[in-house]
Amino acid sequence: MTVAGDPDDLDAAARVFAEVRPRLFGIAYRMLGSAAEAEDLVQDVWLRWQAYDRATVEHPPAFLATTITRLAINAAQSARARRETYPGPWLPEPVDTGADPYLGAERGEALGFAVLLLLERLSPTERAAYVLREAFEYSYREIAAIVQLNEPAVRQLVSRARKRLLGERRKPVTGAEQRRLLTAFVAAARAGDLRALEELFAADVTSYSDGGGAVRASRFPVVGRERVAKYVRAFAGHFWAGVEVAWASVNGQPAALLSRDGEVFTVLTVEASREGIEQVLWMMNPAKLTAVPAGGPGNGSAPRA
Repeated sequence: MTVAGDPDDLDAAARVFAEVRPRLFGIAYRMLGSAAEAEDLVQDVWLRWQAYDRATVEHPPAFLATTITRLAINAAQSARARRETYPGPWLPEPVDTGADPYLGAERGEALGFAVLLLLERLSPTERAAYVLREAFEYSYREIAAIVQLNEPAVRQLVSRARKRLLGERRKPVTGAEQRRLLTAFVAAARAGDLRALEELFAADVTSYSDGGGAVRASRFPVVGRERVAKYVRAFAGHFWAGVEVAWASVNGQPAALLSRDGEVFTVLTVEASREGIEQVLWMMNPAKLTAVPAGGPGNGSAPRA
């Protein structure tokens, strides 16, 4: 693909950029786990694209993907340092995938919360190589040019990342089973049903609450079937009072949008394996709830398969 017509024509440049914009956002989001930061990078790339000598660019999509990936690698390095001082558990910012289940990619890989959390343990370059290969199906040659490494090194990065992610995660359940478990969890949590909660959980279940210091939330993960069940039951009465539940596709998986007085204050989802629910994720930081559906009043019914 090349820029048609006058390379100085901003309308042509804008058309080219608009075509690849979903992919640019998808790359940046998977690299950073933040929709707001990803959007900032997309805007940065657009400004650079406007100012660049576009007549020298033979393949604009490759140029733009390279630009945002390199910016994202740099941003990921500084983001890691910031998260070391983040108040309480850090969770990825949820994004609405109701309209675009793959978020600009050929595949919905590296989009779910469990995978994004595991990707945080990789180096930024390793993460970039994995994302470009697994989600966007770039060739190893293309990735090597983007991250400025040789092809064997890129193959090694991707292979190491795959092994690490597979080794640290049990096989997830189907989407239908995840929806069933989430629905059952919401019902049990709302009722404060200790036995029902324990029956849903894997033995080593962990509950993470991301309030970002802006709202009241647990500053530490709660671990273990009995402890998590008691923790959820302890705040059942006041937390769920007046709460309406709507359902959405967030990060390619079912999520419960909890709202009070018409305003979403929590995005709730679970990660599960055949052992049961392994992670309960409460996204409560108001700054992270801007990229999810409005979540109008729900009726508490189960999400559709």
